Amino acid sequence: MDWGMKNRLSQLMPGGRCFFMPIDHGYFQGPTRCLEKPGETVEPLLPYADAIFCTRGVLRAAIDPLSSKPIVLRVSGCSSVVGKDLANEELTTSITEIIRLNASAAGLSVFIGTDYEKESLKNLSTLVNECEDYGIPVMAVTAVGRELEKREARYLALACRIAAELGARVVKTYWCEDFEKVACGCPVPVIMAGGPRCETELEVLEFVHDGLQKGAVGINLGRNVWQSPHPVAIAKALRAIVHDNASVKQAHEIFKATKKTKSTAKA
Repeated sequence: MDWGMKNRLSQLMPGGRCFFMPIDHGYFQGPTRCLEKPGETVEPLLPYADAIFCTRGVLRAAIDPLSSKPIVLRVSGCSSVVGKDLANEELTTSITEIIRLNASAAGLSVFIGTDYEKESLKNLSTLVNECEDYGIPVMAVTAVGRELEKREARYLALACRIAAELGARVVKTYWCEDFEKVACGCPVPVIMAGGPRCETELEVLEFVHDGLQKGAVGINLGRNVWQSPHPVAIAKALRAIVHDNASVKQAHEIFKATKKTKSTAKA
């Protein structure tokens, strides 16, 4: 691994672990609850995140270049929730733009098993070919669109392995039962996505802890953080699990203590 690639990955994953904060949801679903003003949403959460995952539009318009964290730039799109198929994506951002924006990594979705499987994997291959020349890691996101039933180990292991085989340096996928089968079959670091928001913060802490124990190196959680009634508290608790090896019980105590402190401060 060359110096630039190794340096960027070390910034994104200090100590080999990571907590990415995704705010890219608007690229396919428009204004999202609690993310109407993404800069304001993410600002209090920055102390706990290692990187922000966002599009170039939001990066330019809403993220302070003087106080930002490393950026994983979302570079795929061209489909929406009101269109015919979320899997029908193309690359949206050139390598020149990725470099101009000083992104630490580039990310895109791949849709294994859909009508657009080949196109999305070709997007990945093209992006890897371009980014490798400049030492920029590519994160492949194993997207499932509306087909939530695909979030099972056999399918996710297949999708992650294919993404790694095509050159992704990092793969983002969903937590599932038997998550170790997903992680052990992927030769590059695996990061967990959050998916739909959980009912309780304890559920979030439990699945994150389980996934890390079974081979994930970190998390890429958005809605389960910034749609929480207590986003700073859950972010602090999640960081403790990711970077301090906190147990679920310890992290939940951090969540409750931080929530109480914040509530007292507001009062």
